[in-house]
Amino acid sequence: MAGPAAAECRLALALGFDVSRSVDARDYEIQRNGLIAALQAPEIRDAFLAPPDYVTFALYEWSGQKDQRVIVPWTRVMGPEDLDRIVATLLAHERGPERQATALGRALAFGRGVLAEAEPCATQTLDISGDGQNNDGPSPGRTYATVDFEGITVNGLAIGDHERGIFDYYEAEVISGPGAFVVASPEQSDFPRAIRRKLEKELSVRLLGSLPETERGG
Repeated sequence: MAGPAAAECRLALALGFDVSRSVDARDYEIQRNGLIAALQAPEIRDAFLAPPDYVTFALYEWSGQKDQRVIVPWTRVMGPEDLDRIVATLLAHERGPERQATALGRALAFGRGVLAEAEPCATQTLDISGDGQNNDGPSPGRTYATVDFEGITVNGLAIGDHERGIFDYYEAEVISGPGAFVVASPEQSDFPRAIRRKLEKELSVRLLGSLPETERGG
């Protein structure tokens, strides 16, 4: 659906969700339901729909080197009905049976490819959440050395249930680009609050005219 003639894309926002073998069924439901709740929250909807320009949104799941798939293709968020369609897609989606390793470098490269398919926007943000360090394939550092991320902000949501030091790892190895930050979810149960906070910051940065700060407490 085309928007008003004067409207332009202010942000292409791609979310990458960790579905590796450390994410059990309970963890997965907490993450999915947390994102759904965030997309239904009035303050997040207001941030998506702040005039005059719009956001385009996509979401993919990732785990092993050969296990990445787009769940929500690029969708212009022009009104509440567009967010409702995204929520409906998430509600209908069923996680695949694969339980693979944590190919975080490959997840970043895949997200870069997703962003390459977005329409032209003033800014591009890749939003990676996960609960473990890379243990399969190229590291995040190797990926950044071989894939062009110029002009792209990569933010992180570090989930702390399974590995100590995951926040520091995301801060040192994963985030990249202008204004990049990490939000911490100390436990899976903190994920709904953390994803809402992260989306609010990502969607509001240009409106506020300031860059977000990394926050350890989520």
